[in-house]
Amino acid sequence: EVQLQASGGGLVQVGGSLRLACAISGFTFDDYTIGWFRQAPGKEREGVSCISGSDDSKYYAEFVKGRFTVTSDNYKNIVYLQMNNLKPEDTAVYYCAADALRGSTCLGGIYQMDYYGKGTLVTVSS
Repeated sequence: EVQLQASGGGLVQVGGSLRLACAISGFTFDDYTIGWFRQAPGKEREGVSCISGSDDSKYYAEFVKGRFTVTSDNYKNIVYLQMNNLKPEDTAVYYCAADALRGSTCLGGIYQMDYYGKGTLVTVSS
Protein backbone atom coordinates (compact mmCIF):
# COMPACT_ATOMS: atom_id res chain seq x y z
CA GLU A 1 0.00 0.00 0.00
CA VAL A 2 1.37 3.38 -1.02
CA GLN A 3 1.54 5.86 1.82
CA LEU A 4 2.90 9.39 1.87
CA GLN A 5 3.24 11.48 5.00
CA ALA A 6 4.25 15.11 4.89
CA SER A 7 5.66 16.74 8.01
CA GLY A 8 7.66 19.77 9.08
CA GLY A 9 5.10 22.52 8.72
CA GLY A 10 4.64 25.24 11.28
CA LEU A 11 4.49 28.93 11.97
CA VAL A 12 7.37 31.06 10.72
CA GLN A 13 8.00 34.74 10.20
CA VAL A 14 8.50 36.38 6.85
CA GLY A 15 11.97 35.60 5.56
CA GLY A 16 12.25 32.47 7.66
CA SER A 17 12.84 28.88 6.62
CA LEU A 18 11.23 25.49 7.01
CA ARG A 19 12.10 22.04 5.78
CA LEU A 20 9.26 19.72 4.88
CA ALA A 21 9.72 15.98 4.70
CA CYS A 22 7.72 13.42 2.76
CA ALA A 23 8.08 9.92 4.18
CA ILE A 24 7.34 7.30 1.53
CA SER A 25 6.21 3.74 2.11
CA GLY A 26 4.88 1.06 -0.17
CA PHE A 27 7.36 1.74 -2.98
CA THR A 28 10.96 2.82 -3.49
CA PHE A 29 11.51 6.39 -4.59
CA ASP A 30 14.36 5.38 -6.94
CA ASP A 31 12.02 4.56 -9.83
CA TYR A 32 9.25 7.10 -9.35
CA THR A 33 8.44 10.79 -9.11
CA ILE A 34 7.37 12.79 -6.09
CA GLY A 35 5.62 16.12 -6.33
CA TRP A 36 4.95 18.85 -3.81
CA PHE A 37 1.65 20.70 -4.02
CA ARG A 38 0.02 23.34 -1.87
CA GLN A 39 -3.44 24.69 -1.28
CA ALA A 40 -4.11 28.04 0.32
CA PRO A 41 -7.47 28.87 1.90
CA GLY A 42 -10.03 29.62 -0.78
CA LYS A 43 -7.67 28.71 -3.60
CA GLU A 44 -7.13 25.72 -5.83
CA ARG A 45 -4.30 23.29 -5.25
CA GLU A 46 -1.17 24.21 -7.20
CA GLY A 47 2.04 22.42 -8.04
CA VAL A 48 5.16 23.63 -6.29
CA SER A 49 8.01 21.28 -7.12
CA CYS A 50 8.80 17.85 -8.48
CA ILE A 51 11.70 15.41 -8.25
CA SER A 52 12.21 12.22 -10.20
CA GLY A 53 14.00 9.25 -8.71
CA SER A 54 14.46 7.64 -12.13
CA ASP A 55 16.26 10.45 -13.98
CA ASP A 56 17.08 12.96 -11.20
CA SER A 57 15.11 15.69 -12.96
CA LYS A 58 13.66 18.50 -10.87
CA TYR A 59 11.10 21.18 -11.47
CA TYR A 60 10.15 24.35 -9.59
CA ALA A 61 7.17 26.60 -10.10
CA GLU A 62 8.17 30.16 -10.95
CA PHE A 63 6.88 31.53 -7.68
CA VAL A 64 9.33 29.38 -5.64
CA LYS A 65 12.39 29.34 -7.91
CA GLY A 66 15.50 30.43 -6.06
CA ARG A 67 13.82 30.00 -2.67
CA PHE A 68 12.78 26.33 -2.48
CA THR A 69 14.96 23.28 -3.02
CA VAL A 70 13.77 19.69 -3.41
CA THR A 71 16.09 16.84 -2.46
CA SER A 72 15.87 13.16 -1.67
CA ASP A 73 17.40 10.69 0.72
CA ASN A 74 17.03 7.49 -1.25
CA TYR A 75 18.34 5.36 1.59
CA LYS A 76 15.65 6.63 3.95
CA ASN A 77 13.03 6.91 1.19
CA ILE A 78 12.30 10.51 2.13
CA VAL A 79 11.92 13.57 -0.07
CA TYR A 80 12.55 17.01 1.37
CA LEU A 81 11.42 20.49 0.44
CA GLN A 82 13.68 23.18 1.84
CA MET A 83 11.83 26.47 1.89
CA ASN A 84 13.81 29.67 2.40
CA ASN A 85 12.88 33.34 2.36
CA LEU A 86 9.27 32.50 3.04
CA LYS A 87 6.57 34.99 2.16
CA PRO A 88 3.01 35.40 3.47
CA GLU A 89 1.69 34.10 0.14
CA ASP A 90 3.46 30.79 0.83
CA THR A 91 0.94 30.12 3.58
CA ALA A 92 -0.88 26.92 2.65
CA VAL A 93 -1.30 23.25 3.39
CA TYR A 94 1.53 21.44 1.64
CA TYR A 95 1.08 17.92 0.26
CA CYS A 96 3.44 15.43 -1.26
CA ALA A 97 2.23 13.15 -4.00
CA ALA A 98 3.53 10.23 -6.01
CA ASP A 99 3.27 9.13 -9.61
CA ALA A 100 2.52 5.42 -9.95
CA LEU A 101 4.31 5.19 -13.31
CA ARG A 102 7.77 3.65 -13.04
CA GLY A 103 10.36 5.79 -14.82
CA SER A 104 8.31 8.99 -14.67
CA THR A 105 10.10 12.32 -14.99
CA CYS A 106 9.81 15.99 -14.07
CA LEU A 107 11.27 17.20 -17.36
CA GLY A 108 7.85 18.34 -18.49
CA GLY A 109 7.00 20.09 -15.25
CA ILE A 110 4.69 19.12 -12.46
CA TYR A 111 1.43 17.33 -13.11
CA GLN A 112 -1.44 15.67 -11.27
CA MET A 113 -0.29 12.47 -9.63
CA ASP A 114 -1.83 9.22 -8.50
CA TYR A 115 -1.31 9.25 -4.73
CA TYR A 116 -1.59 12.14 -2.30
CA GLY A 117 -0.69 12.12 1.36
CA LYS A 118 -2.09 14.18 4.18
CA GLY A 119 -0.77 17.69 4.21
CA THR A 120 1.19 19.79 6.63
CA LEU A 121 0.27 23.40 7.36
CA VAL A 122 2.75 26.17 6.72
CA THR A 123 1.87 29.60 8.07
CA VAL A 124 4.04 32.60 7.31
CA SER A 125 3.34 35.62 9.47
CA SER A 126 4.19 39.18 8.53
